[in-house]
Amino acid sequence: MSFFNLISTGGLTLAASLAVSTAAFAASPTPAAPAAPAPAAPAGSDRITNPVAEFAGIDKITGRIITFDVYIDETVQFGALQVTPRVCYSRPQTEEPRTDSFVEVDEITLDRKIRRIFTGWMFAESPGLNAVEHAVYDVWLKECKQKSDVPAPDAAKADATKADTSKPAATKPAAAKPKPAASPDVEQPDPVEPDATDAN
Repeated sequence: MSFFNLISTGGLTLAASLAVSTAAFAASPTPAAPAAPAPAAPAGSDRITNPVAEFAGIDKITGRIITFDVYIDETVQFGALQVTPRVCYSRPQTEEPRTDSFVEVDEITLDRKIRRIFTGWMFAESPGLNAVEHAVYDVWLKECKQKSDVPAPDAAKADATKADTSKPAATKPAAAKPKPAASPDVEQPDPVEPDATDAN
């Protein structure tokens, strides 16, 4: 047999085997459909919005690592950096953890000007991916939380207002006497105190 006859015979054999397998597949029973398909959750519904973002920062000079909580849209100063989270998302505990926050970080320069050095997403599971790297300070996201031991900024203002209203109003001492209003061109004499000593 020549080479071309072998190829054409092989091609016919291949075509015949494909036809047999296609017929066998078509004859096989179809698998039963599931009784009731599970409802698909909307794409963004498994994301949890949190009011508090927890950050960690390192002071490279002292080597000290500090963890601090920041409420959304509030600014906290860490060294020469001001950290402001805008949103903080996490996932339910039953899912793979994915915690991210959109953060703005400003630097207070030596001449007391504020300069934006970072705007973007930070990821708690990959802290090195988008951490803020500064000459002296580094800051990264640790987690997003529903509550914090640090009082909320609105609550702190409300507590200060309550403390001011709970204090009694300052009263003037009884011995104080009002001074008469002085006109600019006439000099007023000091009021004369009555003599309280008894001459009898």
